[in-house]
Amino acid sequence: MKPLYISTLTAVAAAPLASLMMLLAGATPAWAGAGHDHGDAPGAPSANGPQRLPDGSVFLPKPAQRQLSVRTLVAEAGDLPRSFELNGKVVMDPNAGGKVQPLNAGRIEPGPRGLPSAGQPVRKGEVLAYVVPSAAPIERSNQAAQLAELRAAKSLADKRVARLNELADTVPRKDIEAAESEAQSLAERITAVGTGLASREALTAPVSGVIASSHVVAGQVVDARELVFEIVDPARLHIEAVAFDPAIASGIGRATLAVGNERVPLSFVGAARSLREQALPLTFRAQGKALSALAVGQPVRVYVQGKEQVGGIAVPVASLMKNPANQTIVWVKTAPERFEPRTVTVEPLDGVSVAVTSGLKAGDRVATQGATLINQVR
Repeated sequence: MKPLYISTLTAVAAAPLASLMMLLAGATPAWAGAGHDHGDAPGAPSANGPQRLPDGSVFLPKPAQRQLSVRTLVAEAGDLPRSFELNGKVVMDPNAGGKVQPLNAGRIEPGPRGLPSAGQPVRKGEVLAYVVPSAAPIERSNQAAQLAELRAAKSLADKRVARLNELADTVPRKDIEAAESEAQSLAERITAVGTGLASREALTAPVSGVIASSHVVAGQVVDARELVFEIVDPARLHIEAVAFDPAIASGIGRATLAVGNERVPLSFVGAARSLREQALPLTFRAQGKALSALAVGQPVRVYVQGKEQVGGIAVPVASLMKNPANQTIVWVKTAPERFEPRTVTVEPLDGVSVAVTSGLKAGDRVATQGATLINQVR
């Protein structure tokens, strides 16, 4: 009876499945009404927003330009001086900076205003710290014994002067003067030896400026000639550049240094007469408030302009961008709301601007501010 029971259950379960399959076979597809089908094409981008066009240009509406602070500059062609870019570093002006070093080894004690910190302004002659000389115990004992002997001799000399003054009528005047001179000499020797035992060396600022570096703390023991403080005038610095071509030193017309977006003119001091690592050091003098952003030893780039001229268009460095092919480009405004990329070749000029020698023509409006944001529009 069990096989008959299983076959009955199987037939009952298969009946609804067969009905469902017949229903699906006779079903017809349902279509959406007119205007309600979406298709397979992606949604069209908004025509009112920034977008990259198929030809590579960028559509940037006026509201977006104001929001991104886009600024343009009309290109002007002309003859520009050919410049050379040199590696350099910031060094201390020997007449506006100095180092503080003790003459004797000893222990550091704070000055009247405490130990100065880096960046603190100081005045010339201001006491920055004291150095208490360190002496061996036997040496201090010998000085103390010598001081005791001098004091005993001074006491005897004072008594002798007193006796001679009482006998001034019978004693020659020269004997009294000799005794007084001996007593005075002993007093000065006592002062000298006593000062040597209790003296401390005052470390003073050699120039007015700010503390560039501080290498000590209270109680630290330093050696003689050890560097304790460095002082610089941030408005007066020297720039030392290196040139591998000695001919550059003889043809320097103008030199500049870029500090942020500010151009700092440099005065050529002179070229060294000995090579350093097969390069010729060139020294420039720089002045101005913009130098306060630089630190001694900081690497910089110096732009030296020669006497040779090159035809080109001066544009700010901020206008230069890179395209996906790693080519240097600038964005040119060809319509009120359209910017096109132009591949250009450039040469250094003064650190803030570059000379575009090809890729631009006079009258083009080059994006100088906000070019980075234009380059990121996709």
